[in-house]
Parts: sequence; structure tokens; C-alpha cells
Amino acid sequence: MTAHTPIHVIGGGLAGSEAAWQIASQGVPAVLHEMRPERMTDAHKTEGLAELVCSNSFRSDDWENNAVGLLHEEMRRAGSLILAAGDRHKLPAGGALAVDRDGFSAEVTARLSQHPLVTIERGEVAGLPPADWDSVIVATGPLTSPALSEAVKTLTGETELAFFDAIAPVVHLESIDQTIAWKQSRYDKAGPAGTGADYLNCPMSKDEYEAFIDALLAGEKTTFKDWEASTPYFDGCLPVEVMAERGRETLRFGPMKPVGLSDPRTGRRPYAVVQLRQDNALGTLWNMVGFQTKLKHAEQVRVFRMIPGLGDAEFARLGGLHRNTFLNSPKLLDTSLRLKAEPRLRFAGQITGVEGYVESAAIGLLAGRFAAWERKGEPLSPPPPTTALGALIAHITGGHLLDAGGSAPSFQPMNINYGLLPPLDDAPTSGADGRRLKGKERGAEKKRIMSRRALRELEGWLAERARVDA
Repeated sequence: MTAHTPIHVIGGGLAGSEAAWQIASQGVPAVLHEMRPERMTDAHKTEGLAELVCSNSFRSDDWENNAVGLLHEEMRRAGSLILAAGDRHKLPAGGALAVDRDGFSAEVTARLSQHPLVTIERGEVAGLPPADWDSVIVATGPLTSPALSEAVKTLTGETELAFFDAIAPVVHLESIDQTIAWKQSRYDKAGPAGTGADYLNCPMSKDEYEAFIDALLAGEKTTFKDWEASTPYFDGCLPVEVMAERGRETLRFGPMKPVGLSDPRTGRRPYAVVQLRQDNALGTLWNMVGFQTKLKHAEQVRVFRMIPGLGDAEFARLGGLHRNTFLNSPKLLDTSLRLKAEPRLRFAGQITGVEGYVESAAIGLLAGRFAAWERKGEPLSPPPPTTALGALIAHITGGHLLDAGGSAPSFQPMNINYGLLPPLDDAPTSGADGRRLKGKERGAEKKRIMSRRALRELEGWLAERARVDA
């Protein structure tokens, strides 16, 4: 076997860890650079690789009916380290794939540390990587160090777009009043590690909800620095008080929607509900679902203890806020994620303009494979655009209207969704039983057909790649 020069990966988050694993799995050595613990960030607490700094959920695991679940399944079939570690450390979470964050990070760290083709180097890569690193994946995520961020800006002549990402509080289970809160998943749905009773639900009456909204709106918030004041939020991770500012009913139709739930004390659906999801394997910590916040810490304790069942809540972690950055990728990156201004550099993860743990890891998976194939002199064939993986990379590198300067002014961070996949040639009008489909039934059948198409075409792509690699 021909010895290959190592590929360098900067950043030991989900995208960087996945990229390094994919490179090594292709028989090419990888050097994974992680600045922690020598230099910590405002959001990270440990030195572990793939540390989850926000939620512990990878969201829906239903591949037939949900685009995120489809992405999960595609990544599993493509040999994803992140999905393998997630499956090994999954927790009950209804239809979602939630993980024990400490066990998950330890698993990723151990497997990379033990791989003979992976070298982990601790320390910050300040500025642009050394010139003799001829193949580099920058997977520094939303918390890219200032030195590297400024170097990329100088190289490209671009100013990164930016948004705020907020962290939800975590509550000690023993402090939750379970004579008020009850365990149930919406519609009693059981997921990959669940029972159908995987969330703790705190019910609210109309008066309690109105008082809570008043407190959220009046609560003292974190003040932004001048350079942060004009930074937009990403709609998929809005702070709870920002949602409340958009309308008093917004939360009741968002993270506090009571649909599919019945309070066992009354036998009725509550007016609103706050859900908590298990956050660690021991089941001692539970996070407040959708309750990212920029309230000051003392205000969080005061306001969140207004929630029925959380009157004596003890918080293992209070919410926080950090600034994210991402590139104008349709202008700056080619179809294999190389920086057009300096092709030895590839980018992966949230910095490319995807949003979410799984999406970030997915781009790391593709960047790692592209870099390894390039090193081996093989063709850089992306997955079909009909797959979730292919749709994500198409979102990053194309599919946007460009202005006169070649920029994509409408480009924003995006979670995977069926809208990114090419539509069906023939939309279904009837089900397997021949019955005519209408409305939601027709939409659900379309999703199932698109998901089956995606996996079928992914398998063809993987088989073709296996023949090339052989």
C-alpha cells in the first residue's frame, strides 16, 4: 500500500471528529488538531472530542417520515462514527435520538485515539495553517478562534455572516415535582431508545401561561456588545423570550404546544406544556426542551420556577448564549467543499452554513471522504442530490440566486428538510391499498417515497464508491 501524506483536520467537534474518522477509514492518515484544553471556548466545559454544548438530542430518528431521521440512516450506512457513538449511548427520548453527552464524547474520543491512522494534537492553529499542509479541513464550527476567523476573512475578502445560538437549562430530576409533572411522549410515541413515556411534562393553565409570558418579556436579558447588536438569530434555535416577543401565542404553538399530551390529573390536554428530556445516562439530569435563553442567570431561576412542577427546581446548568459564524459558502466553496481562493483548504460543519449536530457531522463525513479521495487520486463524486447527504452539500455549494458580486444574499444556515431534496416526478395520489390520498396523508406518503428513493440511490453511490476504492 502506498504511504500517504497526512491530511490535517482543525477542530475536534462533531464535524472534525467525523472527518478524521472518514479519512482514516479510507486508509489515509489524519492529524486532528483540537485547541482545548490549552485554549477553552465560552461554551465548552471539557476537553473531550465531539462535546455537545447545547442540546443532547440528534432530533427525529424516523427515516421514513422525517428528513433528519433519513440523514441519520444515510450516515449509518456510510460508516459514520458520530451515529455509531450516538446509537451506543442513546437515551429514552420518544421518537428522537438523544444521547448521554459524556458517554458519547468519551466514545468518540476513545475510538479516534485508538485508530492507528489518527493522531490527535492539542493546541490552537492560529491564523492560516502552515503552507506545507497541502490538504486541510477546517472544522472549527461556530466557535472559530478569532485568529483563524480573521485569516479566512483576509484570504477571501469576505465578512462572515453571524447569528446567535442559545443553550437550554438543565434541571436535577430530584428537584422536579412529579406529583405535577408526568411522563409521556407526544402521542405516546416510542423512539429508538424510548418507551412512549420519555418526556417530563409540566402543564400550564391559561392564567399560568399568561403570567409566564409576562415574566419572560419583563425579565432582564443579557446585553450585547456593540459589534453583536445587529447579529441575526437562526430561527431554528431562537431564545424562548425572543419567541415570546414575536407574539403571546408563539410559544404555545412552538416548544410549549400541548398536542398529543393528556394531564393524568385532569384527563384533559393542558393549555400549554413545558417538556423536559433526559440528559444523561443516569437519568438524574433533564433539559428544558426548546428553552434556549438569553435571560440573566438570576432571572432564569426566578422565571423558570414559575413553571408548575419546577417551583423548587435546582439547575445543573443555566442557559447561555454564544455567537456563531458561517461562510458565504455558495460563493466561496466549490462542490467538494474546497475554498476557491485556496483549494488546499476545505471547510466542514456549521461554519459552512448547515445547522444542527447531525448536519454538521454529515458535512464532516463528506469533507473527510473528499479529502481522502483527492489524496488517493480518485474521483470526487458527491452523493446524488436525491439523498439527504447530497441535498445538504447542494444547499451549501449551489441552489441559490447570486447577486452581481457572486454572493448569495439569501444564504442562511439550514437544517436538513425534504424541501432541499428534488421533488418527485409523480406525486402519489393513492396509497398502497388503492385509496385516494388527501392533504396530510398525501404529504406523508410523499416523504416515505422520497426517503426510500434516497436510501436506494445512496446504496448505489456507496456500491460505486466501493468499486472505485477497490
